[in-house]
Amino acid sequence: MFINVRLLNGFNEPLLYHIPEHWQQKPSINSIVHVPVRNQIVPAIVTQLLVSKPAHITFAIRDADHLEAFPHDTCYAQFIAQLAQYYALEPLHFVKRIKQFVTDTKKQDVEYQAQEYSTPALLDVQLTDEQHNVCAFLKPHITTPQYTPTVLHGVTGSGKTEVYKELIMHALTHNKSVLLLLPEVTLALAFAHRLKHELPDQVTLFSFHSAVGTKEKKQLWQALLDAQPVVIVGVHLPVLLPIANLGLIIVDEEHETGYQEKKHPKINSKEAAIMRAYTAGIPILLGSATPSIQTLHNVQQKNWHFFQLPKRFAGAFPAIKIVLLSDKKQRKNFWISQELQNAIKDRLQKKEQIIIFLNRRGFSFFVQCKQCSFIFSCHGCSVSLTLHTDGRLTCHYCDHKMLLPTACPTCHAGEHQFLKKGIGTQQVVSIIQQLFPEARIARADMDSTAKKKNWQETVVQFATGKIDILVGTQTITKGYDFPNVTLVGILWADLNLHFPIYNAAETTLQQLIQVAGRAGRQRAESLVIVQAMANHTIFEYMNEIDYIKFFTHVMGSRKMLGYPPYKRLVEIELKHTDELTVERDAHTLIYALQTNRSLKKWDLHILGPAKPPVHKIKNTYARKIYIKGVSMQEIVLLFASINHKKYKSSIYFCPNPVT
Repeated sequence: MFINVRLLNGFNEPLLYHIPEHWQQKPSINSIVHVPVRNQIVPAIVTQLLVSKPAHITFAIRDADHLEAFPHDTCYAQFIAQLAQYYALEPLHFVKRIKQFVTDTKKQDVEYQAQEYSTPALLDVQLTDEQHNVCAFLKPHITTPQYTPTVLHGVTGSGKTEVYKELIMHALTHNKSVLLLLPEVTLALAFAHRLKHELPDQVTLFSFHSAVGTKEKKQLWQALLDAQPVVIVGVHLPVLLPIANLGLIIVDEEHETGYQEKKHPKINSKEAAIMRAYTAGIPILLGSATPSIQTLHNVQQKNWHFFQLPKRFAGAFPAIKIVLLSDKKQRKNFWISQELQNAIKDRLQKKEQIIIFLNRRGFSFFVQCKQCSFIFSCHGCSVSLTLHTDGRLTCHYCDHKMLLPTACPTCHAGEHQFLKKGIGTQQVVSIIQQLFPEARIARADMDSTAKKKNWQETVVQFATGKIDILVGTQTITKGYDFPNVTLVGILWADLNLHFPIYNAAETTLQQLIQVAGRAGRQRAESLVIVQAMANHTIFEYMNEIDYIKFFTHVMGSRKMLGYPPYKRLVEIELKHTDELTVERDAHTLIYALQTNRSLKKWDLHILGPAKPPVHKIKNTYARKIYIKGVSMQEIVLLFASINHKKYKSSIYFCPNPVT
């Protein structure tokens, strides 16, 4: 027997080896074998099995050294092959990534500490009828495995976690492992911490993400080799693990864009999880207070099973008030309406807490010279620099920083001629401090949460009542439960509605509902004030129970324009350090795609090439091409027809891109 292998590190061409007769266990596709290369023994992945030596090979073939133990997952090779085809990658990419991550000693600087403010552990909870119905439906499909895609629409604070815990325990008692996916590492850490305190001591739970050390990763790998029933909590990587006894996959906050990786190849963990469940023939549960339009469409068209938890476990839904900033009412500051100012004052007097949400960090969006209209921009990225309170201009793409000059570099006008436009969380803190000097205020955005220890201290102080008002971006929209918050103020709620993306209304509404859900989780009387520049139909669906009605509202326009879920959408991105090169390659590529589409007579719509709004990041230029069609298979085959050697630009393929 002979095998073709690819080395895990370094040389990327296939190498041929012989399997000695004395090997008791024979390798299979994607097995890890150790082979001699020069004077070293190195790990490699099996890519092809050969019964005999190819006829054209006349030289002696060296023996492979040994076969590395690999978890016995009978569905793994099929899953990896399907995933690789979908993302236009080689299967080698996924196996290599898992193997390298397990042995990697690097650890991301993310921590989660046991919080003083955590609600008491819910160890003996009686499920509601709605919760029981979900569990009663899924348990038989775990016991007798069957692919069962199920959607759980549970309003914020409705007890989705209790459903997860019940199903996890059922799977473990039947000797089956469970994958629990969350959209961010910090959420995964918090969820794992909670489960370790609320599940019985005998439950074996592992975290598997960038904040986990080598020791725990190796312990998990050994548990998989031993086919132990375990719970694995993570973001992107767990779904790529070989698991012999996988019995259930849970995807929490399934609507979140965080499931798609930021860097190419942009694998979407939720999509991979659905594919994994289908291949393995096991149930998958997708939970959210604001399910994605695509998921709700699958409920309607593919008969995915659908359950709702319409009631909060405690507290009550907040009242929602929409305030338009375009009115002419007098107020002390443009960004804080009189209604919001009065509500803040009232809550402070009652010793209750407030969250102020704005999805922009910094002090001002950009700085512009009144004399010549010059805007301070990043030299390495096609974006304006954001002004921060320390007087520095910062690029939020490449982290370039510079002090705000005292004169315009173009017309030399003095700093007094600079206009500081827009608003960010730092300026909001400054405004509220002026309006309420006695209030204790803190900020939560990517700038303040970068130092994890400081952020944890802020969370504890807010949860224990030592901070009155927390101003933040989407960092505070999910994963935290602050019982004393009775007021949420949303500034510039329509800010993201005007982005040039087809699902801007969907993602904006999801974010607004998530942040509104922070209010009233333990208190009966609470209020959400939504401030916007102009009225918009999405504000009619801010009530969590009415969110499902938004699905009906938005589907008409999606169908008319041919956007998901009615058609599949794929993004092809070209990148190069020379703008003329990437522009030329983009036009050459789209001509090749159009030609091949016509030859195959495929009903595909090709858009572009287009210069994205941020078309340069870290001195690398980008162009994008989009393909729309009913058949993803045709789109994948069309992309596969590209001869990559003809292009100097890097070309990336991303099905179903999210914002």
